[in-house]
Amino acid sequence: MNSLLAVALGGAAGSVLRHLTQSALRGAFPWGTLAVNLAGSLLIGLCAGWSERTGASWIRPWLMTGFLGGFTTFSAFSLENGLLFREGRALTAVLYILISVGAGLGLALLGHALARA
Repeated sequence: MNSLLAVALGGAAGSVLRHLTQSALRGAFPWGTLAVNLAGSLLIGLCAGWSERTGASWIRPWLMTGFLGGFTTFSAFSLENGLLFREGRALTAVLYILISVGAGLGLALLGHALARA
């Protein structure tokens, strides 16, 4: 139960920070989302490396799953692809990137069209 509470509290904090960041960076270009996604990618890499180096297992539920999950799921996507490339699984990484971006964009457009119909 403690890990669930850590995920919930981290997720709430990440969601609030995402909202504040996006509100502060509104404009014609989605700067807020870009900033959140890039910051989240750096943070998840730092957290993963620090957790591996120190054995700090608490960092995963609270910071990586909770906070960064609420802040941006792009960070997990970035880490997973980085690990695939590091493991020499470049084809899998490229497929994951293409399917995620292509299907994600297509499904978002489909969902939008269905909701408007």
